[in-house]
Order: sequence, then structure tokens, then C-alpha cells
Amino acid sequence: MNDHAKVPEVAEEHRISAEAARNEAEQFRRLAEEAREVRDHHREALEAIRQEREQLRNAAETARMASEEARDAAHAAREAVVDTVRATADALSASLEQMQLVEDMRRTLREVRDHNKLESN
Repeated sequence: MNDHAKVPEVAEEHRISAEAARNEAEQFRRLAEEAREVRDHHREALEAIRQEREQLRNAAETARMASEEARDAAHAAREAVVDTVRATADALSASLEQMQLVEDMRRTLREVRDHNKLESN
């Protein structure tokens, strides 16, 4: 008889155990869901960071190319300035030679004129 009297107690213990197990399982399910939400949030944040890095990398590449183009343009400008300075120096040299020739011709003309004056006197 004692065994039959214990059956409702054992059944109650099993029911309480089962309820505790269900509660614990529900708590684990909620924790797992929260962990999934946190993981998803982190994944989205990491994706946003990755996209931002990609944009920064693209901007840096664009800036690098612009810098390279500017460097090439500056080099071409320097070469143009050097060519211009050389051309100016050549022009000045030619002008100086022409001025010296004109001066030599004036001197020669003066000498001829002076010589003609002496001969006519």
C-alpha cells in the first residue's frame, strides 16, 4: 500500500521536474534567441564597417590617382618652364648678337664717315 500512496507524490515530483525542465528550456531558448539577435546585430555592424572601409579604400585610390596625375602635370609644367627659359635665353642671346652686329656696323659706318671726312679735307 505504501507504494500506491507514493504514486501521486512521485507523479507530482515528475510534474514539477518536467515544469522546471520546460522553464529551463524556455530560458535557454530565449538566451539563444538573444544571442542570435546580438550576433545578427554584430554581423550588420561588421558589414557596415566593411562597406565603409571599401568606400575609404576607393576614395584613397581616387586620391592616389589624382595625386599621380597632378605629379605628372607638375613634371610636364616644369619641363615646359625649362623649355621656355631655354627659348628665352636663346632669344636673348640672338638679340645680343644682333645688337653687337648693329653696334659693329655703326662703328664701321662712323669709321667710314670719319675716313671720308679726312680724305675730303
